[in-house]
Amino acid sequence: MKRILIADDHVILRQGLKQILVDEFANARFGEAGDATQALALLHKQTWDVLILDINMPGRNGFEVLDEVKRHFPFLPVLVLSSTPEDQLGLRAIKGGAAGYLNKQTAPEQLVEAVETVLTGDRFITPTLASRLAAEFHRGGDRPSHELLSDRELQVFKLTAAGKSVKEIAAELSLSAKTISTFRSRVFEKLGVKNDVELVRYAQQHGLLQGD
Repeated sequence: MKRILIADDHVILRQGLKQILVDEFANARFGEAGDATQALALLHKQTWDVLILDINMPGRNGFEVLDEVKRHFPFLPVLVLSSTPEDQLGLRAIKGGAAGYLNKQTAPEQLVEAVETVLTGDRFITPTLASRLAAEFHRGGDRPSHELLSDRELQVFKLTAAGKSVKEIAAELSLSAKTISTFRSRVFEKLGVKNDVELVRYAQQHGLLQGD
């Protein structure tokens, strides 16, 4: 019997994922978490065979959860499932220790295949992500500036580029406006931009305005 934990802040999506998987894993036991705090609590409470993890959750984001999972549960496979295209965050997720990365628009059959793959101890790498990994290998140290951002800085960057104010971002991430302003300053410095207009232009040039 497999134990599958699904961490996503959308109840309907969690139910949909569970329904897809229950047809394939009839005897599986499922757990659900609506945010990072709930996910980590369930991870510490009992043993799981796989964690299906959303990146964009309230409070602590999925990358922070992934980091903690790799420290405390190094043998637990984590399948990242996000609305953000894999060519944007897939490489970062794999480097962070994820066993696989899927876009939420993927077909149900691919989700089942991904779960089956990571449960065997292998990584699930889509052709698109494999291409990115190959390009990264050949490029070596020549990385675009946004790949040097921390996970939280990247989150603030994407929300700012989406047109959200400091106050709105602070509310969404459950952080103070002062903390968000600090992250914004770091993002501006690392990307070499001076204002929001240049930030949006950078995001457009690198295809980072897609997804949520």
